[in-house]
Amino acid sequence: MDSNDLTVVIVTFKSEDKIHSCLNSIPKNIRTIIVENSSDENFKKKVEDKYSNVKCILSGANKGYAVANNIGLKLVQTRFALVLNPDATLGKDVVDSFFSIVKKNNDFWLLGPSSYQQVENLPETKEFKEVNNLKGFAIFLNMEKFENIFFDENFFLYFEEIDLCTRVKKKGGKIYLNKNISIKHEGAGSVNKVNALELEKNRNWHWMWSTFYYHKKYKGFLIAFLIIFPKFFSAFFKTIFYFLIINKKKRDIYYCRLSGIFNSMLGRKAWYRPSLD
Repeated sequence: MDSNDLTVVIVTFKSEDKIHSCLNSIPKNIRTIIVENSSDENFKKKVEDKYSNVKCILSGANKGYAVANNIGLKLVQTRFALVLNPDATLGKDVVDSFFSIVKKNNDFWLLGPSSYQQVENLPETKEFKEVNNLKGFAIFLNMEKFENIFFDENFFLYFEEIDLCTRVKKKGGKIYLNKNISIKHEGAGSVNKVNALELEKNRNWHWMWSTFYYHKKYKGFLIAFLIIFPKFFSAFFKTIFYFLIINKKKRDIYYCRLSGIFNSMLGRKAWYRPSLD
């Protein structure tokens, strides 16, 4: 097993200030596919000129994490893929450790790194822990287990990896954490830190939309409504409260929460997009 068995897929959107640390941590013999959620030809040229192992695909617009990852994953021709956030960096010898792990246990569908708290209680003699969910910043996929169907493209932001894990478990697939793979995640760093309010509004809108959509998908409308109702109630009254005391910033954030819930309940697509410079 060698570098021809693994491809890294990274989704970016205005992530140039973060992507270089990520790419520098990936061995140069590992093929890497970047899906940039824009039509930024300048970004594409920069990364492809600097990194010989990188192919950058421009999606043409901000299509979200799920759609962009699917674009990249459908181009993968290796046995395994690593879906990686642009603000994540691989630890030393991660790729070698992964190949060593696969030789011992290749029945997994999804595999996560040791950055997760769940592995802290693993006995020293136990390398794997079976789990129900993984965090989305770094997930190894056993491509032979999938039939070209990966992330649910209805999600724009949040819950994509939870939904993927749920579908894998429903099919009887194995999801593991491994304590010998170390990947660092900066967090909240996949987009340039400009237009903070727009980003905050975007996060709140999609968190609410995705929360309701996910629960409706697996538990039905009524249960999803009961789960989301406390957040709906809170967002409604906080929107009114901050309107009355003329706090536009917080009013807009809670209004976005309210809008995200309403749109998801009405069966509308996750249409909200931030206005970024």
